[in-house]
Amino acid sequence: MTADIPFAKLALLLGLVSVLLGAGYLMTQGVPQAGIAAGVISAGIALALLVGEHWARRAASIVSQRRKLFLARRTLAAIADPAFLVGEGGAILAQNAASIARDGVLTGGRIQDDLALGHAEPDRAWQDIRLILTRSGDYQASLLGLGSHLVRGLGALQLWQAVPKHVAPEPESNKSVSSDFDRLPVAIVILQGDARIIRLNEAARDLLGDAMPGQSIAAHLDGLGREICDWVADISAGRMSGGSEVLHLKAAGGDRFVQVGLTRDGADQVIAVLSDASAMKTLEAQFVQSQKMQAIGQLAGGIAHDFNNLLTAITGHCDLLMLRRDKSDPDYSDLDQISQNANRAAALVRQLLAFSRKQTLKPQIMDLRDTLADLTHLLNRLVGERIYLTFEHDPTLRMIRADRRQLEQVIMNLVVNARDAMPNGGDISITTDNLQIDGAMQIGKARLPAGEYVRVQVRDQGCGISDDDLGKIFEPFYTTKRLGEGTGLGLSTAYGIVKQTGGYIFCDSQLGHGSTFALYFPAHDRPVESEVAQEAIHVPAPRHEPDATVLLVEDEAPVRAFASRALKLQGLKVIEAASAEEALSLLTDHRLSVDVFVTDVVMPGMDGPAWVRTALRDRPQTRVVFMSGYAEDAFGEGHVPVPNSAFLAKPFSLTELTSLVSQQLQRAPVLLSAQSES
Repeated sequence: MTADIPFAKLALLLGLVSVLLGAGYLMTQGVPQAGIAAGVISAGIALALLVGEHWARRAASIVSQRRKLFLARRTLAAIADPAFLVGEGGAILAQNAASIARDGVLTGGRIQDDLALGHAEPDRAWQDIRLILTRSGDYQASLLGLGSHLVRGLGALQLWQAVPKHVAPEPESNKSVSSDFDRLPVAIVILQGDARIIRLNEAARDLLGDAMPGQSIAAHLDGLGREICDWVADISAGRMSGGSEVLHLKAAGGDRFVQVGLTRDGADQVIAVLSDASAMKTLEAQFVQSQKMQAIGQLAGGIAHDFNNLLTAITGHCDLLMLRRDKSDPDYSDLDQISQNANRAAALVRQLLAFSRKQTLKPQIMDLRDTLADLTHLLNRLVGERIYLTFEHDPTLRMIRADRRQLEQVIMNLVVNARDAMPNGGDISITTDNLQIDGAMQIGKARLPAGEYVRVQVRDQGCGISDDDLGKIFEPFYTTKRLGEGTGLGLSTAYGIVKQTGGYIFCDSQLGHGSTFALYFPAHDRPVESEVAQEAIHVPAPRHEPDATVLLVEDEAPVRAFASRALKLQGLKVIEAASAEEALSLLTDHRLSVDVFVTDVVMPGMDGPAWVRTALRDRPQTRVVFMSGYAEDAFGEGHVPVPNSAFLAKPFSLTELTSLVSQQLQRAPVLLSAQSES
C-alpha cells in the first residue's frame, strides 16, 4: 500500500518514527521529560497531518464534482431537445431551457417520483436503470408524464435527454447490431409501456405497412376485446406474464390477421414478435363453416326422418279412407287433395335430405344428352318467351352414374336461377363435354382430383353474383333473391345431390357479366349388356298363400297402425312389434312361422339390420323389407348386404307397401353359395 502514499508524506512519516525512537532512547537513559516531550510533539504532528490530508482530499473531491457538474451543465445547455441532469441519489440537479419550457421546473425533485407514475416499485426501477448504465453506458426509458428519454451515464451523473416523437434514436451500444436487427426474418417491434413503438425491423414494417417509431401499436392492430395499450401496459408493469393473441390488421380491412406475442424486457420495454396469421384464420373460418354445415346437415336429416314418419302416417291413412269411398263420393276429392299436399310436403323433405346428403338415390349409368333432351320441353316452359335456351353437346360424351330424377332437379334449379337473374330476357346455354385432368386442379378453394370427368356448364347473361355472396350461395336458407322469391334451399339441395353422386359443383360469376355453374361428374363406360351372374343356389318359390305371415317392426305407432291395416286388407296375417328386442323375443317361439320381415331401419336400441341378421341365422329363407326415411345405403354401410331384402323409402303409399311385400312373397329366396359368403 506504500506505493499509493505520496513521497513527502512518506518522508514525514519516517521522520516521526525517528523522533519517537529518539524519545524512547532518552527515556531509557534517565531523561524521561525530554522523551515524553518528544513523543507528544510527534503525536501532535501526526494528528495534524492526518486531519490535513482528510480535508485536502475532500476539497479536491468537491472541486472535481463541481468541475464535472460544470461540464455536464455545458453539455446540457448545448442540447436542443428537453433534457435534465440526475445525481447519484436520483435528485434532479439541473435542466435545460427546452425542458423548463416543456415540462416546467423539475430541479430539486427526484427521478423516482416520475418513475412512480408508471412503475409499481420506482426505487427498483431506478436501481435497474443504474445497473444497465454500468453495463452499456446508455439506456432508453419512458416517463409516463414526460415521454421517452435516452439516458446516458456521465460518471456519477446521468443525462436524461427527451426522444422526439417522430424519431427514435438508437443507443450507441445498439448501433453495431442495428443492421442485424433490421435483417432479422422475424417481425419484431420494441414497445414502450404505453404501447408506443420504439423500434421495429424491416419485417415488421412490411407486415404493418406504414408503422413508424413514436406511433401507438393500437393504430395498426385491434380485435383483442379490450384496448391493446392496456395489454402492453400490464405486461410492461409485470402485472401479466407474456402472452400471444391473434389480432386484426387495420390497414388490410377484414382479410388479414397478425399473431402477436409480447414479452417484458428490462424496466419498462415490451418486445412484440409478429407473424402473419391470415392463412391460419382462413383455415379456422373454413373449419367452422364446415362444422356449421355438418351440424345443419345432421339437423336437416333428423327433421326429414321425423317428417317422413308423419307423412307416411298421413298418406297411409288417407289411402285407407280413399279405399272405402268411390270417386263420386263428395269426400273423395278432399282426401285426394290431402294426398297431393302430402306428396308436395314429401318433395320438400327430399330437398332437406338432399342437402344433408341422406336422401334415397337410385343411381344408374346414363347418357346426359338423353336426360337433357327429355328435359328440353319442360325447361323451355320454365324460362318463358323472353329467354332463349340453347344446348351444345360433345358427340363423344362419356356416360355418368347418377340418380336421373335428382339430376333433373339440379338442372332445373340452375336454369330457374339463371332465368331469375335475367328479368329482361337473355340467353341461357347448357354445354356438355369430356374433361381429362392429369393432375389435381385447384378451382377456387376446392381441389379437383385427377381423373376423367363429364362436365356440364349452365351459363347466363344475368346480373351476376358479388364476391361477398359467392362464398355463401351453397349455404342452406341463403338467397340473393328478394323476400318471398326464394327459399334458400335450391343451390344447397343441388350441392348435396352433386356431392352425394360423387361429383363437384362450382360457380364463376362477376357482377354485370353473368354466371357460370359447372358440374363435374366422374366419367363411366357404357355397361356391358351380358354380365355373368353370381353363382347362387335357388330354392323353388313358394306359392303366395292368403294366410302368409308378416312380422311388422316399427317404433312409430301411427306408421305401424297404417302398415298393419294395409297388409291385413291383402289377407296377410300381421304380427306387430314396437322394437327389435320385442321382435327377437317373439321369434324365440320356433312354432311361429314368418314369411316376411317388414322393419324400420332406425329404431331405439337395436336397429333394423342388426336384429334381422340375428333372426336370419335360424330363419335364412325369410324375405325382408326395410323401411326408412334415410338413404337406402345408410343401413348397409360397412356391412355385407342382407340377403332376400328390399328397400321401401318413406313416405310410401298403401299401394307401394302392399306391392313390395307381395313381390317379396312371390320372390324365391336366394341362398348365397359358400364361395360368395366367404
